[in-house]
Amino acid sequence: MKMKQEFNHKLEIKENGKKIYEIHLKDSFEDLLESMEFLNLPARKVCIVTESNVAPIYLREIYIRISEKASTVITFSFAAGEANKQLSTIEQIYEHLIKHHFDRKDLLVALGGGVVGDMTGFAAATYLRGIDFIQIPTTLLAQVDSSIGGKTGVDFLRYKNMVGAFHQPKLVYINTATLKSLPEREYFSGMGEVIKHGLIKDQEYYQWIKENVDKIKARDEETLKEMIYQSCRIKGGVVERDPKEQGERALLNFGHTLGHAIEKLQNFQWLHGECVGIGCQLAAMISASRGEISEEDLCDLKKLFREFGLWKPFDHMKAEDVVETTKSDKKMEGNHVKFILLHRIGEAYINREITEEEMCHVLEQWS
Repeated sequence: MKMKQEFNHKLEIKENGKKIYEIHLKDSFEDLLESMEFLNLPARKVCIVTESNVAPIYLREIYIRISEKASTVITFSFAAGEANKQLSTIEQIYEHLIKHHFDRKDLLVALGGGVVGDMTGFAAATYLRGIDFIQIPTTLLAQVDSSIGGKTGVDFLRYKNMVGAFHQPKLVYINTATLKSLPEREYFSGMGEVIKHGLIKDQEYYQWIKENVDKIKARDEETLKEMIYQSCRIKGGVVERDPKEQGERALLNFGHTLGHAIEKLQNFQWLHGECVGIGCQLAAMISASRGEISEEDLCDLKKLFREFGLWKPFDHMKAEDVVETTKSDKKMEGNHVKFILLHRIGEAYINREITEEEMCHVLEQWS
């Protein structure tokens, strides 16, 4: 199956028919300044926010490039990891901006993965009641998912993304070459969201992923470009139609209800994409038990997730604890979990009637 697209795409994200930002897909940072030209950098101070794993690889290049135009460039780096996705880190960003006299016309740059993007966006949404920011995602998961759509936030205590705001970036600049520096586990983690996109919205794309597993594993350049484009197209389209998650956007939460609960119970030691991948398989198991998808489809999708290592044993995790943890998820509506299931491959829907018994059953059947 061929889905070839000419590269160096610009995808527009619109709201009410009006463009609010573009996603630029590139294979280097050479065009970064050109892409940012509309932001009038000479009139702005810029703060690049990143973390300890990304900073040694990309911060210097981004700093030098932006310094060519911006009036002032400063940086803020924090220790990598979900454990630091907390309000205490946001407070440090605020203090850094205040000390450097940032005002409402200035700009934040999120350089890194999903944690960096979520936190930079939240800081931008709340500092002085809102300043501009852009996303430069450097992980597969961030490039295909978290950098798109304007969801920002932090974890609160041990509750994932419980505090946040909708705040759209001014630009998403994706350099696919950054994926070459990702450890394999981080890279494969991003496939949890990639496969999810095909399952919920595009059967043809799902089939394409299956047919290109070896090239994806090898990080073949042309295959990656096409995959990221297709996932951005799907995610961007959903966000355009439902920017504030009043309806269709909830479908993007396929795999997240149980996935987030598992992520929390593992004290965030399992990667987000790993937990989403497991959650997608569990949600598909419920879909199959309800006669929505076939056992053949279920086995097929489980095999695909596991091609990328998206399986882990539940050893010391009890089904009842996972189900109980879902009750603190932000996707609850009243006393009901807003659960996403599959009518078929490529077509997801919202179900508000999933029982605790159904969730427990598939968790106990996990193997």
